[in-house]
Amino acid sequence: MSPLSIPIPTQAALPAAAAQLRAAIAEAGCSVVAFEGEMGAGKTTLIRALAAELGVADDVSSPTFSLVNEYRDGHDEPVYHFDFYRIDSVEEAERMGAAEYFDSGYLCLVEWPARVAELLPAPHLKVQLDVLNAESRKIEVKIIN
Repeated sequence: MSPLSIPIPTQAALPAAAAQLRAAIAEAGCSVVAFEGEMGAGKTTLIRALAAELGVADDVSSPTFSLVNEYRDGHDEPVYHFDFYRIDSVEEAERMGAAEYFDSGYLCLVEWPARVAELLPAPHLKVQLDVLNAESRKIEVKIIN
């Protein structure tokens, strides 16, 4: 898969961007997707839109304190959503079984992946979310080997 750039000029463009991201994830064949971006860039909002595109009917929210939320997609397959912002160490992520989740083959959507970088499998997909202004964002998607 070639690197991909997805513009999000307004909030209204988010569903179309999520559809493009879903296609990129399918093309890449990576079950672990690492979402990078500054605080407030919209990582959880993008994951919520992606989950809707995947057929997740559950309320999607950041697992800031629980570290992981599990949803079911439209095929009743698990989708794991991680937020490692408040994690104290890689060892804490290991104790909660992060590596087993990543190795499960099920879709793992990871916020703040740099905090557990050594646990991320190769390859995985990196989604860089950049703020352009108050309403617009740009997504860069690439495979990390």
